[in-house]
Amino acid sequence: MGRYTGKQFTDITPAGQQIIALAGRIMAEAENIKRISREHTDQRRGSLSIATTHTQARYVLPEVIRKFIARYPEVALHMHQGSPSQIAELAAEHAVDFAIATEALELYQGLVMLPCYRWNRSIVVPPGHPLTRVKRVSLQALAEYPLVTYVFGFTGRSQLDEAFRRESLVPKVVFTATDADVIKTYVRLGLGVGIVASLSFDAGQNQDLVAIDASHLFDYSVTRIGFSRGSFLRRYMYDFMELFAPHLTRELVDAAAAARDGESLEALFAGIALPTL
Repeated sequence: MGRYTGKQFTDITPAGQQIIALAGRIMAEAENIKRISREHTDQRRGSLSIATTHTQARYVLPEVIRKFIARYPEVALHMHQGSPSQIAELAAEHAVDFAIATEALELYQGLVMLPCYRWNRSIVVPPGHPLTRVKRVSLQALAEYPLVTYVFGFTGRSQLDEAFRRESLVPKVVFTATDADVIKTYVRLGLGVGIVASLSFDAGQNQDLVAIDASHLFDYSVTRIGFSRGSFLRRYMYDFMELFAPHLTRELVDAAAAARDGESLEALFAGIALPTL
């Protein structure tokens, strides 16, 4: 099957890879059997595990989880924060029920990924910064300043880099982080101009900073929620998805799970106007 070194196998043979894949499917089916049993014995008890990024956990999910807990007080919630690759790995290993992500959709091939909402970015600067006096900030103007933004692979960073490439500009990224609050902290220290997801800026809590709309500069990003294809979804799981994205009704989720290719999935959502956060 393979050579064992320390705590893990290396040089896994093709037969070994097939065995590991089969074992994963068997474990997933065993979990489905348990869920079906629990669904018919107690529909309001259980657990729900979610893997996502800091931005989702900090700025989007709190209100959703508050409503969910009020509806299902006896469902235990577990939140895992990580990079897109870590989120995809947890989902692929059936270690979580849902993956919520924006970037690197190619990592989620084994999941049914459902579009939830669109979002864009804001430029964040201290009061009195020269950019606050510009009526409509251009990429050329932005490229003149040192930038503080997300690590590549996080929170729509690829759209930011692509926008500069289209204009043949090279942004001066001097500091990156996975956390919008960290980015804002270093903007306050004068390290540079921040670019963050607009949904992460609260004017009431960030009174010492100014947010400038940058949606005309960058393509919108779409955040998706995903689950393993073939998973048995309990009633409270359907309800969680609908709380997170109201257009994700049980009927639509079931139809998406039954879709066999990307085109069929896209067709299901073609007539739905995603909300913008």
